[in-house]
Amino acid sequence: MTASDIDHIINHLSLRKSRNRWRWLAVILAIIGIIALIAAAAGPGPRGDHVARLRIDGLITGSQAGLDLLRDVAEDDAAKAVILRIDSPGGTTAGSEALYEAIRDVAEKKPVVTVMDTVAASGGYIAALATDRIYARGNTITGSIGVIFTFPEVSRLLETVGVKIEEIKSGDLKAEPSPYKPVSDKARAYALVMVEDGFRWFKGLVAERRKLDAAKVDVLADGRVFTGRQAKAEGLIDELGGEDEALAWLKAEKGIAASLKVEEWQPPKPFAERMLGASVASLLGLGDLEALAARAKLDGLLVLWQPSASAN
Repeated sequence: MTASDIDHIINHLSLRKSRNRWRWLAVILAIIGIIALIAAAAGPGPRGDHVARLRIDGLITGSQAGLDLLRDVAEDDAAKAVILRIDSPGGTTAGSEALYEAIRDVAEKKPVVTVMDTVAASGGYIAALATDRIYARGNTITGSIGVIFTFPEVSRLLETVGVKIEEIKSGDLKAEPSPYKPVSDKARAYALVMVEDGFRWFKGLVAERRKLDAAKVDVLADGRVFTGRQAKAEGLIDELGGEDEALAWLKAEKGIAASLKVEEWQPPKPFAERMLGASVASLLGLGDLEALAARAKLDGLLVLWQPSASAN
């Protein structure tokens, strides 16, 4: 047997071994996919009596999945109470309004308590207002009572690169303010009218739900944020504490049995995560698509605490 024959045999064996590895990998991925499909189709099993924990994290856009989850927990007789964990800087005004109304629907059927985590500001605070009692950590960031309308203005950039935008429109305020030209006084004035209307709505919620007089709300509603300790002193929250304190209140004031376990309720996971698993979806960069989609929806009036934005 020549050296050439030996090399040929080695290469053949190596190629066959490599093919076998790829076959096994394909089989493993197929099995993972089948398991994911079965799990997605089966969904969570029936729950016994419990306290439901729901989380409001990140940007609030009025996600239908989140609203459906609140509707489901409202209709589930096994969920005797709800703990709402909020870690959100807010989001769109309309999305926050939809979320507020959905939480109020739940609260009409069973006790709902907020536990604020790191941030529960602007739209996050609106969500908390919908609940029966609000707890926060001493260093939670909350408040930011206000409405903002932001829009880009790139006319000087377009001028620099030699681009001119022509418009033919039915009225002075159609598609205003426009990113293609400096905002007119008329457009600015009307945008302010919309902001002030949303602002009155927000302040009205604070006054009604926190039982504060309008004059005090006017003082607090200058857009500032508060620590949990400051918010407690101003009457914006009820107590300092976390989930243990919330459960103790549910037991003492709402008759919720101390023996009930807290069970996590979650909306359906994104398709990529259901199919591939969280770690694989993240590795492929698919886990960030939902967050990017949420950011893309941030237009119109916002109730959003954004400390890094120049608009603040």
